[in-house]
Amino acid sequence: MPDTVQLIPLPGLPLIRPGDDLAELIAAASQKAGLILNNTDIVVVAQKIVSKAEGRFVRLSEVTPSAEALALAAITGKPAEQVEVILWDTAEIVRAQKELLIAQHKLGFVSANAGVDHSNVSDEPGVLLRLPADPDASARAIRRRLAELTGAAPPTLIIDSHGRAWRFGTVGVAIGVSGLAPVQDLRGVADLFGEPLRHTDVGFTDQIAAAASLLMGQAAEGCPVVIVRGLPFTLNEQAKAADALRPKHLDVFR
Repeated sequence: MPDTVQLIPLPGLPLIRPGDDLAELIAAASQKAGLILNNTDIVVVAQKIVSKAEGRFVRLSEVTPSAEALALAAITGKPAEQVEVILWDTAEIVRAQKELLIAQHKLGFVSANAGVDHSNVSDEPGVLLRLPADPDASARAIRRRLAELTGAAPPTLIIDSHGRAWRFGTVGVAIGVSGLAPVQDLRGVADLFGEPLRHTDVGFTDQIAAAASLLMGQAAEGCPVVIVRGLPFTLNEQAKAADALRPKHLDVFR
């Protein structure tokens, strides 16, 4: 148990454009803030700036809706062009009703609109933003580049905001990881009274994501990177974000 955990918002990042080197911008902003990155830090990056840097924009004016998109648009009331973009990244439609489209993304996540978003995307109307094509690869690339620039390779998370089936309100979740296992298995660890835990898996990276998203905000806060300092962890170079996803055959609610 750490004595203190710090969550440090990183100021000074510009609006991100396609092709921007996020690690270089993070390193420069850290240096300007007098913050020296080290291997025991955790770098948490908002999905939106990763998608922007990777050019994942879509203009609705350039989209032709399919028959499936037109049918779902009639059910949900969403623009058919927007639904078509959602379908590009969808493995399965989980729920479709008025003003609601829940989809399982091809990456495995279940969320509203397959992660396709229009808020904080562009000052140009009718522009959507898709998730990174491979968020784990994005996290690895940022971490690798940070190591080149700073000499430190802190674990890196790409996070997004997801709703929850049984509670109101979105929370931050990790959709891309490098260096951290998303789930900590505490089964067998003794509780306060010496009894072994039997069913305790902790969503470690999602807890970090939720904490960091408190500082990132959801509106015009403009804080897409948070440095977590003082939180103990064990490096895991083989972990991937999908390790936190419950397999469909174990989903007792869907």
